[in-house]
Amino acid sequence: VQLVESGGGLVQTGGSLRLSCFASTQTFSSFDMGWFRQPPGQKREFVATIIWSGGRTYYSDSVNGRFTISRDNRKDTVFLHMDSLKPEDTGVYFCAAATITSTEEAAYDYWGQGTQVTVSS
Repeated sequence: VQLVESGGGLVQTGGSLRLSCFASTQTFSSFDMGWFRQPPGQKREFVATIIWSGGRTYYSDSVNGRFTISRDNRKDTVFLHMDSLKPEDTGVYFCAAATITSTEEAAYDYWGQGTQVTVSS
């Protein structure tokens, strides 16, 4: 499974971005998909996850209410729509695939290369 993120960039505080992650696999709908991020100089952290059907989602406290994770199983793609962005949202954003539902990095088997998101103050 190869995961390729896109959609990162530079945005001002309060702005919005939508990240996409395309999965090159014929079994995309069997995976739970997650988004993680790594702020500068910090460890990678959980952002959001969505189960295989799209029927349930989970968010970190820091993004709950501002970010929305969604997926299109027909297009093998997961999205992260980010609103009301803050400078502390700056980091490299990674998508990942797992066969179980988890907010833990270790549960994810496949990872993308990441896309940079920078929020200016």
